[in-house]
Amino acid sequence: MIIDFHFHVARIEQLLPWARSWSSKYGIDSDAILNQETIGQFLASEGVDYAVALAELSPVTTGWVSNEFVADFCRTTPALIPFANINPYVISRPAETLTHYVQEMGFRGLKLLPSYQYFYPNEPLLYPIYEKAQALKIPVLIHTGSSTFKGTRIKYADPLYLDDVAVDFPELVIVQAHGGRGFWYDRAFFMAKVHPHVYLEISGLPPQKILEYFPQLEDEADKIIFGSDWPGIPGIKKNIEVIRNLPLKEETKDKILGFNAARILGITV
Repeated sequence: MIIDFHFHVARIEQLLPWARSWSSKYGIDSDAILNQETIGQFLASEGVDYAVALAELSPVTTGWVSNEFVADFCRTTPALIPFANINPYVISRPAETLTHYVQEMGFRGLKLLPSYQYFYPNEPLLYPIYEKAQALKIPVLIHTGSSTFKGTRIKYADPLYLDDVAVDFPELVIVQAHGGRGFWYDRAFFMAKVHPHVYLEISGLPPQKILEYFPQLEDEADKIIFGSDWPGIPGIKKNIEVIRNLPLKEETKDKILGFNAARILGITV
């Protein structure tokens, strides 16, 4: 089973100009692929069984991909697993809203974007959200590490801030998107190592270098999760093959590419 834990479903008109340029610089016409009639075929052609589709409410840095759009887009494609986004500065009563997203709209997880929306992950205003996510038993995917979009404030994306969250919400499943990319590979790996419900997701990283970034990866095989960050990182199938060819145990590769994510998402393997 192959699960892509980081898949964007934005329409080009929903993105800010620099985000449009980023997503199209590889010559990918994502709008041609992103329609409800063909998205399932596209994922199958890339060898992906399931993909986590992400909403994004970041009007300063990337754009506005509403939760309503993502929920509707995923409704007719079983291979897509919708994750909501809550921007604590634009959504009132976020814990109540998260309940609505999960119980009424079918979202199966939450993504938070500290460096795009300007908050530290351990700030008190986030705690009602974490408490609700823990009660709802849904995973929270949190952006960590670098980004080159205009307006990004990278200081908010240090994985160290997740230590408080993991301690205060010991049953909450936390997935570190991008594995602390660029600055904090060691911190992200350590967070996954010491906290039972903290995971490390490798989207946006060249897969041929993940053993360079995480030399002890095999020791934490149950904590590593594959993601692509499509369409900014094209060639999902190629990246899967690179991981398949790494000098790792076959069991480890299976865990990274799908089994770990399936356990978090409640998917039967």
